[in-house]
Amino acid sequence: MTIEAVGSAPPATPGLLSRVFAGRAGPLTVVCLAIFALWYAGTVWLNAPLLTDRYERAGESWTFSRLVDDAMAMERPVLPAPHQVAVELNKSIFGRKVTSKRSLVYHSWVTLSSTLLGFAMGTALGILLAVGIVHVKTLDRSLLPWVIASQTIPILAIAPMVIVVLGNIGFTGLVPKALISMYLCFFPVTIGMVKGLRSPDPLQMDLMKTYSASGTQVFWKLRWPSSVPFLFASLKVAIAISLVGAIVGELPTGASAGIGARLLVGSYYGQTVQIWAALLTAAAMAGLLVAAVGGIERLVLRRTGARP
Repeated sequence: MTIEAVGSAPPATPGLLSRVFAGRAGPLTVVCLAIFALWYAGTVWLNAPLLTDRYERAGESWTFSRLVDDAMAMERPVLPAPHQVAVELNKSIFGRKVTSKRSLVYHSWVTLSSTLLGFAMGTALGILLAVGIVHVKTLDRSLLPWVIASQTIPILAIAPMVIVVLGNIGFTGLVPKALISMYLCFFPVTIGMVKGLRSPDPLQMDLMKTYSASGTQVFWKLRWPSSVPFLFASLKVAIAISLVGAIVGELPTGASAGIGARLLVGSYYGQTVQIWAALLTAAAMAGLLVAAVGGIERLVLRRTGARP
């Protein structure tokens, strides 16, 4: 066989499995199917002791197929099946008016309000602290260690104290929960911005000095543009943590609205299906918020020329 014949051979066509797993859809589908399979298996395993005890007390005989069917249909299971949670989500989101206190849309909006307010305050505080730490050596040596140490205190220990203190001086409702969210989310913003503001190369700094640039010009024309990727990476973490802070802030108050209140009610009455529906709603909210920050990041980077 000649070299020309070998060179003219058509390239091998990738198999179906290779094409499926070449993108994101294939691996994501496999992971989701594995999660659902483990979830269903866990539902049967965790609910089986309650059912077998019930059968023994009633003196009934049972088979494995009956055990599986009953485990998937328990009213108050230890672990609800995915389809039970899906039914509860459909009923709580689409089956009720958004103004109803039994609607997850209503509770999600209450939690989202404190999340966004806390996120805005935490972002502003984090950026201000980072600017001070980078430009003032005294703050770098004295404030940064306290910023790091503040995150060693469990939020569950701080939240009740914040709620009680602010309640005594007349601040109730949205503000205390937003402050708890701010306490959690300012930390990643501060650390990320400190790293970002210090990221310019020393040669770039020397070049700015050569041009006799002022401190303000160095900040806005070099330090700030260099810190934008670090800022958005921190904001993606901060927005998710802010949501956690808002939910935690609703727990010690005995709130009547919000995802945290929904979790409390479900815990009081043993409504595990309701608890899981609220948890999945919170997870979906966090995913959407992080995706929104990512969308803003792409827009900003495109407008500044950092991304085509």
